[in-house]
Amino acid sequence: MAMRHGEPVFVISVAARLLEMHPQTLRKYEREGLIAPSRTSGNLRLYSDRDIERLRQVKYLVDERGLNLAGVQLALQLTNRLRETRSRAIAAARSEPNGACEALAKEIDAVLAMLGVHDEGGR
Repeated sequence: MAMRHGEPVFVISVAARLLEMHPQTLRKYEREGLIAPSRTSGNLRLYSDRDIERLRQVKYLVDERGLNLAGVQLALQLTNRLRETRSRAIAAARSEPNGACEALAKEIDAVLAMLGVHDEGGR
């Protein structure tokens, strides 16, 4: 049976070892809402490849960039928005080359607003 990408397969001890983090840190990140692992019927946490990648990003933001957990939450939200924007921009450029730039500019303005930048067009 082939495993689907993103299917939860790692118990917390394995995930912690892969990430070089303490299991208690993973539990803390779950309590803070940074990650939401799946649960078995016995209530064991199961982490997917996608969860592991998200936790790697959290670790990078905390350890390498010095962000607190509120900053990490904002960075994760921005990451999701930018990924969605990139996907939409690629799709729009393929179907409507002339309208893609305007839609992309509006989305960038929305992302900037999330960062507290409220001036129009980045000026």
